[in-house]
Amino acid sequence: MRTFILLFFIFIGLIGQGEAVYTSQDRDTEFRTLVFADEFEYDGRPDSQKWHHQIIPPNNGRWHNDELQHYTDREDNSYVSEGTLKIKAIKEQYSYNGSTKEYTSARLNSKFIFTYGRVEVRAKLPSSAGTWPAIWTLGANVNETGNYYGNQYGEVGWPLSGEIDIMEQTGWDKNKTISHFHWGDLKTKEYRNMGGETTVRNASNEYHIYSMEWDSVSIKTYVDDTLVFELPNTNDKPYNHEHYLILNIAIGGNLGGDVPANFVEDIFEIDYVRIYQ
Repeated sequence: MRTFILLFFIFIGLIGQGEAVYTSQDRDTEFRTLVFADEFEYDGRPDSQKWHHQIIPPNNGRWHNDELQHYTDREDNSYVSEGTLKIKAIKEQYSYNGSTKEYTSARLNSKFIFTYGRVEVRAKLPSSAGTWPAIWTLGANVNETGNYYGNQYGEVGWPLSGEIDIMEQTGWDKNKTISHFHWGDLKTKEYRNMGGETTVRNASNEYHIYSMEWDSVSIKTYVDDTLVFELPNTNDKPYNHEHYLILNIAIGGNLGGDVPANFVEDIFEIDYVRIYQ
């Protein structure tokens, strides 16, 4: 879904809001009511009442952005143990619908949609070069192949659906994370994007909280209490309707980059997911 244009942020998108630290008193809206959560206090497959595995490649057997993996619904690639969700990328030959790839991973859609709120994900990121973990949302009207909601909320496609990348990390710089926004201008239909980045030390060895606060005025992304980027939520943007949350690791592609020959597997470990309104 994130096209090659995403790389445009290297030139114009990195206009983040610095390393300011914000407290709850500084924020525009207080989101106090917990409306969706998974604390992963169970073992086995991710809770099927809360998560949908998106496994059908939308581009004739390929995923977007030249990614190298197949996503699966196997417990090998996503499972819960010892209080955390593990999304595991594995080097292995795997075929699906006549398309064979050399890597597998998992892509989970929340079976929950929301307009406005605070998303909080406490996680450790994979450390291996070539891995591209992400915490992000899509408008529920995207009707992307294999997504949980289908065309139930419309089918405007991407980028008119809007996309909010709460956290992404490149495969070549494991000391930073990115927040980025992609959308289609509702008036001109033109593609737009903006975003920023921040330094995150020990992202693979320590938990950090990756969050978003979204209301009718703005959308703010944070790592712990550091503001990464703030996007004004104006009427020309598709950020005033339902979105759903996505968790995944891609391998290679535009933000994954080169995968080392000795790559075997790596894990995106998630302690909890919480959405407040």
